[in-house]
Amino acid sequence: MDVLERLREMSLSLPEATEKPFGGHTAPSFRVRDKLFLMTSEDGLSAMFKAGPGVQEALVAESPERFFVPKYVGSKGWVGIRLDVDHDWDEIGELVEDSYRLIAPKRLSALLDQG
Repeated sequence: MDVLERLREMSLSLPEATEKPFGGHTAPSFRVRDKLFLMTSEDGLSAMFKAGPGVQEALVAESPERFFVPKYVGSKGWVGIRLDVDHDWDEIGELVEDSYRLIAPKRLSALLDQG
């Protein structure tokens, strides 16, 4: 399966998640209640997601060939992920879900815990 298609599938499986490009871009971006939780780059080689305190630093330090601090949103705790390298898709799914939980209203996040 195509990398962007995998990200699309995992993102849109989350409650009330929608796909809507960011700004004037055409690359897929995913939102909950019109707030971004996952953005992809125009060239399809990277994506960015929101992370909790300390996660960005840990991921980049542990695996700089896969993760990076993105321009503009890196200072706000977002993490960049290179999509042109091998990944553990279970880990990516958890990171996307964590990003969603940080952005989504508590009621929607709670739906994930209900199974």
